Amino acid sequence: MGKRSIRTAVVLSITVYINVFISGNLGTLMGIALFHSGMLSMERIWLVPLIPFITSIVLGTLLSLTIGKKSVKLVERTNNAIQQVAKGNFDVVLNENTPILEFREIAKNFNAMTRELAGTEILRNDFVENVSHEFKTPLTAIEGYATLLQQKNLTEEKRIEYTQNILLSTQRLSSLTGNILLLSRLENQEIAVKKECYCLDEQLREIILLLEPSWSSKQLALDIDLADCSCTANRELMAHVWQNIIGNAIKFTPQSSTVNVRLYSEVNNTVISVADSGPGMSEEVTARIYEKFYQGDPSRSVSGNGLGLPLAKRIIDLHGGTITVQSCPGQGTTFTVVLPLAE
Repeated sequence: MGKRSIRTAVVLSITVYINVFISGNLGTLMGIALFHSGMLSMERIWLVPLIPFITSIVLGTLLSLTIGKKSVKLVERTNNAIQQVAKGNFDVVLNENTPILEFREIAKNFNAMTRELAGTEILRNDFVENVSHEFKTPLTAIEGYATLLQQKNLTEEKRIEYTQNILLSTQRLSSLTGNILLLSRLENQEIAVKKECYCLDEQLREIILLLEPSWSSKQLALDIDLADCSCTANRELMAHVWQNIIGNAIKFTPQSSTVNVRLYSEVNNTVISVADSGPGMSEEVTARIYEKFYQGDPSRSVSGNGLGLPLAKRIIDLHGGTITVQSCPGQGTTFTVVLPLAE
């Protein structure tokens, strides 16, 4: 039996005890008073023990009606709220200020549940809306190349080319789906992010090694300076941030150029800086990079879906940090992430 259940049992026991104590004493005093006043004769002295019993029944009934009426109303409100949720109304809210502990906990959990259900509904609607728009291009490409593959006189070289294009389009669809779901969940649901203390410099090295095929194929030089540093964060979510920011730096850095990655600590903060030597961005593009599905360079749209940076920013915001960008056309781009020091 939990602590709260024991507390409730004690309160109920005390209530019953008080009822018995008050009604018993009151009934006894009434019997004695009636006997001494002459209203109760010796022939009816046997009624004296019944008076406390009758008083207890009357008093207990009144207390039960008074207390039970409030409890019944709370149950009715909860039942009506559940019926509204069953009909799809996730805006219903129960009052959490009730004096009864158990009903207060029920109301609190119920409201948390409706917020999560509302977030899930927004997630679903957002997903359907975005999918219908963003999936059109890769699906059209897959359909087109699949149609071309049905040609009987197709050369082996063309067959390989069309097959690779289909694979690239399916990979883009997979990435798009995962990013939409994750971003919508982080934006619309209120479940707390689970955090742990881990070695941040080690995670950054792992991400850089994971991206090795990308930077080695372009013969890029990586200037890495990672101080020993820990952070308190969600390891899996933060991996999305580093993979996106470092991946973008590699993607937009010209052949045989340099990408800089820095990690250091300052007063109460951990700072991660990623700089590329790519084409840079204008002020107009920089101001919109965190908008969902926005891509500043349409010619590069085939290699991205415009969700990486909005997702990175949302994750950083959930961790109480900041992400900023400095960029000028022709002078490269630098992303700086500032996180609170590990507790």
